[in-house]
Amino acid sequence: MWSVVLMGLAGLLIGGALSFRQQKKPLWTQIGFGVLAAMSLLAAYLLTLPAA
Repeated sequence: MWSVVLMGLAGLLIGGALSFRQQKKPLWTQIGFGVLAAMSLLAAYLLTLPAA
């Protein structure tokens, strides 16, 4: 369940990064949103791993 929510959040963050790029906002905001999206996808992946 949480992995699906985190993947959706990553999609929204990527959309925000692309929107900021289109609006010619500072590069650090685009990079920040991209990093947060990558962290969200990593967390979603880690939640799918079986517990040891």
